[in-house]
Amino acid sequence: MTEAPHLEVGRIGRAHGLRGEVNVTLTSDREERVAPGSVLRAGDRSLVVATSRRHQKRWIVLFEGVDGRNAAEALTGTSLEAELLPGDNGEMWVHELVGSAVFDPQDQPIGTVVAVEANPASDLLVVSRAEGASEVLIPLNFVVASGDGRIVADVPEGLLEING
Repeated sequence: MTEAPHLEVGRIGRAHGLRGEVNVTLTSDREERVAPGSVLRAGDRSLVVATSRRHQKRWIVLFEGVDGRNAAEALTGTSLEAELLPGDNGEMWVHELVGSAVFDPQDQPIGTVVAVEANPASDLLVVSRAEGASEVLIPLNFVVASGDGRIVADVPEGLLEING
């Protein structure tokens, strides 16, 4: 049986209090990921959300079976993954962008995406130049098309020379 695809949806931060709660930073805009009863994967372990509540820009989450501060501290830094939800299809995901070839609108190669950096204004594609000279940063809001391992970015004139 083939396992359903999973996406990284958050990361566990430090323990919160003594009961086993942890801080969770979501990388997904789908808050139902931390709704009670939701199942998240942490490595080879499944974690079921018992309770959750918003706290500043994070969530305070208690997982079933995580009893006490020591058990919560053992989860610090763990990446959380979840199955695709209805409506997730058709969106660009970081794991799909990394490794994609980047072209300009005239179909000239720019390079290959090696990472995506979070940025408040617009996430940035870290692109290794086609000629191997260096890496450039391309804001995601300049991406005009993507799919099948190919990205078309319409960047303003001079941007590639300035940060490359």
